[in-house]
Amino acid sequence: MTKALKLELFSDYVWPWCYLSTVRIEKLKKNYNIDVKLVHFPLHPDTPAEGREMAGFYRERGLDADQMYKDMKARMEAEGLPYGRRTHTYNSRLAQELAKWAEDIYNPENLEKELYKAYFVNSKNIGDLSILLSVVKSAGLPCKEAEAVIENRTYRLAVDEDWEKSKSYGVSGVPTYIAGGYGVVGAQPYEALEQLINEAGAVKRP
Repeated sequence: MTKALKLELFSDYVWPWCYLSTVRIEKLKKNYNIDVKLVHFPLHPDTPAEGREMAGFYRERGLDADQMYKDMKARMEAEGLPYGRRTHTYNSRLAQELAKWAEDIYNPENLEKELYKAYFVNSKNIGDLSILLSVVKSAGLPCKEAEAVIENRTYRLAVDEDWEKSKSYGVSGVPTYIAGGYGVVGAQPYEALEQLINEAGAVKRP
């Protein structure tokens, strides 16, 4: 059996372009023999526990918040993804540590979907313990075990290693995709991602 091509995906749960890309990644996995390895990226590691108001974020950059929301919602709907309106951005560090736990012991895909849903659809603080445990429950994973992972910071070093890999690779924006020495940055269309893995030698599924 042909070995699956490793596709490294640098990502963060609080960036809409990463959420947008999930549909395209799923399509790639269905069509090609690839092993997608999630590498967590520190997008806004200094975000306080209570979050940061997005209105100020837009004002600082001279952006129209209403138009930004409408544009992104249209993009999400085109991919079949639900998308709510958020008032704050939150710290994703603990969510990343939980994802490492799920990847290490369980199937992480359900947890990833529920984390995106909690933040981008329901505008929940995914840096809050109670919210994270509700996400874990929705994903069908054991809450007591997840609570211990968060309280003990069991996967702190694993996420530190991902952040260091992002730095050593020179990754400065997400999503970033790397396979076989090739890479692309941003919410690329499916065709661009397909070209990347073909160049890296991916084998199409029958």
